[in-house]
Amino acid sequence: MSPAFERAPDGAGGALADVRVLDLSRLLPGGFCSLLLADLGAEVLKVEDTGMGDYVRWAPPYYEGADDSAKSAYYLALNRGKRSIRLNLKEDRAREVLLRLVREYDVLLESFRPGVLDRLGVGYERLLEENPALVYCAITGYGQDGPLRDRSGHDMNYLGLVGLLGLTGDRDGPPVQAAGQIADIGGGALMAAVGILAALHERRRSGRGQFVDISMADGSLSWLAMVVARYFAEERAPHRGDLELAGSIVCYRPYACSDGWVTLGALEPKFWQAWCRGVGREDLIERQFDHPGSETHAEVERIFLERTRDEWREFASQHDCCLEPVLDLDEALDSELVRAREMVVELDQPGAGRPVRQVAAPVKLGRTPAGPRGAAPVLGEHTREVLESLGYSEEDVEALEGAGAVAGPPAGARGSFLA
Repeated sequence: MSPAFERAPDGAGGALADVRVLDLSRLLPGGFCSLLLADLGAEVLKVEDTGMGDYVRWAPPYYEGADDSAKSAYYLALNRGKRSIRLNLKEDRAREVLLRLVREYDVLLESFRPGVLDRLGVGYERLLEENPALVYCAITGYGQDGPLRDRSGHDMNYLGLVGLLGLTGDRDGPPVQAAGQIADIGGGALMAAVGILAALHERRRSGRGQFVDISMADGSLSWLAMVVARYFAEERAPHRGDLELAGSIVCYRPYACSDGWVTLGALEPKFWQAWCRGVGREDLIERQFDHPGSETHAEVERIFLERTRDEWREFASQHDCCLEPVLDLDEALDSELVRAREMVVELDQPGAGRPVRQVAAPVKLGRTPAGPRGAAPVLGEHTREVLESLGYSEEDVEALEGAGAVAGPPAGARGSFLA
């Protein structure tokens, strides 16, 4: 870790230690958003239903855990450092619990289709009556208005509709799906985190909360900012295989080597020149922007096949040309870069049977570093604790449980991600 990073004293809160978040979302976009906030120190309370809770709890692969509701590797990766309460929002008394919670919290995050919480009587306007300073963030596929507001969707659907998927891949090939969820995380979770933090910052001036409307389709379209700018300037729609930064020029592409793949990102002339001179082919310097399928492309492909991936790695250490290997995931996680940047963390997860390794927080703050704030909760693990903090007596809690309005940890919980 760089000496510029001054560690906070042990036990000190993170940068968001004074922020309290109610997370009613499920699965990836909302879960990743509140994970970022939790790693940065916010108190995050998962508000789950009295059935199977967040569906991601039941998604394989699994750790061999004692409690089935907290052994999914996906669930653990998205929910470290959070707490869990179970409410049946179809019951009046459960909705009253939520209203009490809203009075005490700064942010409410949800990922239902538009109007779901309104129909339950706990939509934005109702919650605002309880806490005018509440920041309410809704992550949906297509936003709170527009022709597709009620339509279901997943990551690939959003990328397809905004033009990103159609531009990804080679000219004569099919659209290529990314290994990471660009719309869910880049278009949804990250945009939601930015929106929440912006609204919290503005609240310091006005004292008022506001509605944060996050559409994963909108967020994904914003990833095409430079592509769209060029389209509006030239008034010519690009097609798959046309974009320079998506494989249409020989200086900026992945290439097969003798035992794997490497990436050449020699976009600026100085980097391309360094590569050409390094391989003894100065005659290629003037052909930097030739296209795949050209004679230049065939020649560059032949040159890359002459060396191994490690030999190209060594070449890159001697010639500054933006050349790096394409690593498999296990290689990447064990790489010097990932270790040096402390991008893998290990934490104890009760019931998992062994230490759990996960991707660390990517935001590196110097004085109040982000980091895991604890294990992921069992379904309903903190129901009683939270209710008691709201002033409910033991008799009140038992009455709520008996009425099916709330629930604690289930005995022998079972669920299915595909149910």
